[in-house]
Amino acid sequence: MNEMRAYFAREIPGINAFLAAEADRLDGLVREVARHVLLSGGKRIRPMLTILCARALGHGQGDVLPMACALEMLHTATLLHDDVLDQAQTRRGKTSAHVAFGVTETILAGDVLLALANSLGAGYDIPRLNALLARGIMATAEGEILELAHTARPSVDRQAYLDIIIGKTARLIETACRCGAALASRDRALEDLAGDFGLNLGIAFQLVDDALDYAVSESEMGKPAGGDLREGKMTLPLILYLESLPQAESSALLTALREKRLTVEDAARIVAEVREKGFADETREAARRYVDAALAALGALPETPERAVLAQAAEYVLSRRK
Repeated sequence: MNEMRAYFAREIPGINAFLAAEADRLDGLVREVARHVLLSGGKRIRPMLTILCARALGHGQGDVLPMACALEMLHTATLLHDDVLDQAQTRRGKTSAHVAFGVTETILAGDVLLALANSLGAGYDIPRLNALLARGIMATAEGEILELAHTARPSVDRQAYLDIIIGKTARLIETACRCGAALASRDRALEDLAGDFGLNLGIAFQLVDDALDYAVSESEMGKPAGGDLREGKMTLPLILYLESLPQAESSALLTALREKRLTVEDAARIVAEVREKGFADETREAARRYVDAALAALGALPETPERAVLAQAAEYVLSRRK
């Protein structure tokens, strides 16, 4: 992992400086909202994937930052809107933007970041980049819609869960990789390989995230443990738990989730049982299969230092604790 850490350490200051400069140009009504989330210390996975995929395919020009940071802006916009929808009180260990600045300002900041991301992509005058950004935005919105519908009427449905995490998380990570490839080459086959890597990595990333929600403390994650359960989200650890219960108990829990009747004590008990029965660990094992698929796609790309870093990033997804 040393090469990955060194590469990230070298590139992230430039990403942060670009994001800060762009945020400072925004209107005063939304400037501090954007800064609050953009500069709150995210992992910068999406912009780093864009940079790495571009360079892995031979892009040697120094113009990659706008495209890379466009992906971070898209991601940040979804976080701002998500926290409003979920009424989340914290994000990355800090007060959520809508709590700190207001719902109107937060929604507007998200809209501005979506527009700015598209503007940055258009600056390259490569139509494929804008097509990819548009597809990534649409897929993310569709994933959020699916999740809202499924939360309102929860069921033990693994395919619905997979469709949700592909939409709300994996497609944007795929988009980051595809944009990097499209910046470097017009070869659609190479872009597809980068996209397959990103899609499978994104699924694994969300599976691990969902496992961590049941397995890691609030101090480590920056948000309360079991938050997905209290919001009624049907993630894989909960699906596995429900599948393990007698039919009557499973149905009763689904009804309690649907009717928002789950008590704090009930939630704590379920989180503990998910941990004890190994369902968070089983979710990580599912993530391993998607990382293997990501690495298979990556192996077909040219052998470069950036490809090696991408492989390390994929392995890191499995080991992360926050």
